Amino acid sequence: MGVSLFSATPPSLLAFVAPSSPVAIGAARCPPCLGRIRCSASGAIHSTDGDRFRRREVVLNGMALSVGFEAVISSGMFVENANAADIIQRRQRSEFLSSIRGTLATSITGNPELISPLLILALNDAITYDKATKSGGPNGSIRLSSEIDRPENKGLSGALNLLEAAKKEIDSYSKGGPISYADLIQLAAQAAVKDTFLAAAIRKCGGNVEKGKLVYTAYGSSGQWGQFDKQFGRTDAQEPDPEGRIPQWDKASVQEMKDKFSSVGFGPRQLAVLSAFLGPDQLATESLLATDPEVAPWVQKYQRSRETISETDYEVDLITTLTKLSSLGQKINYEAYTYPVKKVDLSKLKL
Repeated sequence: MGVSLFSATPPSLLAFVAPSSPVAIGAARCPPCLGRIRCSASGAIHSTDGDRFRRREVVLNGMALSVGFEAVISSGMFVENANAADIIQRRQRSEFLSSIRGTLATSITGNPELISPLLILALNDAITYDKATKSGGPNGSIRLSSEIDRPENKGLSGALNLLEAAKKEIDSYSKGGPISYADLIQLAAQAAVKDTFLAAAIRKCGGNVEKGKLVYTAYGSSGQWGQFDKQFGRTDAQEPDPEGRIPQWDKASVQEMKDKFSSVGFGPRQLAVLSAFLGPDQLATESLLATDPEVAPWVQKYQRSRETISETDYEVDLITTLTKLSSLGQKINYEAYTYPVKKVDLSKLKL
């Protein structure tokens, strides 16, 4: 289900220091001065040196302040729908996200048999999206008993139980409210995918964990997750998504899979790269997909890519597709999980 887009608050004004040449900076936009500034006594002006310097200081400070305000306004800092309220909120969300990743990584490492169910769980929660009605999508509705008990979700209860336990831990240290299942399910899929990428690197290093980590760090795709990480702030649906929107992947024909993927804007390429999300045996799923002439070239492309050290084509395309899947029909609250910061009374500071 779609949620409303939250508008971010504009950043606060910062103090400006007078530049060395304020007139030159503001000349392109400021109107010409109506009078002449005199920095020395002449004509009818009779004052002490102190008066002259004070007047000059006031004039220059005023000009600097004017230029400063104009720079703020013209720089586009006041954006009505910014992705985050300010730098503090972005930092809060980043730190929370980092903690969530740690919790999920630990949970998945201890339960490797749930990697496949976690991937299917994320796919089935998201691919209920219906473009015509703008309903469904990765909204966490799969957590509801009336949806998780459907035939297409058979075998996914263990993955959901794992996330429920992880959610309790995450909520215990969250300073900005409980995490939504909609976010948690997609973040768990991300953690599971990263685990498979790392495991592949370790295998290519003969099982040497340290070398595998080094290879994944040097050649892997960890830097490709930026857009996925920004989509953090989904809202949970309170009702199950309509039935009949997802096929039973283990019983579906390739054409049925293609039709379902097409309904959400995906093609043979995305179907092939998400083969690990369609069942516990990726190679068996790919063998089936390869019987279709439209899907076969993509299956072969990704199988070749997985044989390389970096797996670049496979990993980058999988991350791109998962990013699109995890945002179907969703409008993100970019202020989710933020919290008020205690204000410092500057008057009480001892300088």
